Amino acid sequence: MKGILGRKLGMTQVFTVDGTLIPVTVIEVKPNVVLQKKTKETDGYEALQLGYEDVKESRSNKPAIGHAQKANTAPKHFIKELKADELMDREVGSEIKADLFAAGEKVDVQGISKGKGYNGVIVRNNGHQGPKSHGGSKNIRHVGSMATTGRNNGRIEKNTPMPGQEGGYTTTNQNLTVVKVDAEAGYILVKGNVPGPRKGYVVVKSTVKPVKSAAAEELITYAGVSVEEELNKVAETINAEAAGE
Repeated sequence: MKGILGRKLGMTQVFTVDGTLIPVTVIEVKPNVVLQKKTKETDGYEALQLGYEDVKESRSNKPAIGHAQKANTAPKHFIKELKADELMDREVGSEIKADLFAAGEKVDVQGISKGKGYNGVIVRNNGHQGPKSHGGSKNIRHVGSMATTGRNNGRIEKNTPMPGQEGGYTTTNQNLTVVKVDAEAGYILVKGNVPGPRKGYVVVKSTVKPVKSAAAEELITYAGVSVEEELNKVAETINAEAAGE
């Protein structure tokens, strides 16, 4: 497993050479710095502590500054420990860039979901409303049966749909496909949506699902290429598919 830290910038769309639209999330990935390396001999397990995005020393504290100085870097705003066995050859102070991943790889993206405050059972748990007809029940948006499973001591079972805080918790979107990686510009395009608001920090990791990669999509690029050449390429692709059928 391998992983890298980044920041969600927002969503956009790209097109393949055959005209297929792909909705993607843009994840900014500046170079990550290895702040600490944990081994079985010293810590009982193997992991890397990565740091992302510098913080001014005036806005940090002495423990954080001293910890970062061991890696010859500035204090970091976002620090995360990853059990990345594929990265254990990296030493403290080394950098990990976006080219750690390649187009076609499957990843899991972890972030903190958007906080939506206190919500009722209808919004929070996708519940159904009660009857609204004349003379019907007045229990329209209230909590339904607590289902105490035959007990008479008032014990409520865990995970019973009830009102409460919605969002603002760590969540992971699994099995997403990397569409494009640009290490020089410092970004990764991931198909679909990822958790969190814009400018929210995320962790991009190898997926835990059995299928680890798929065929990389060939995207349209307009850098130094005329529109006519792109249209010709699309036409050739369509004709080739038609001939194959």
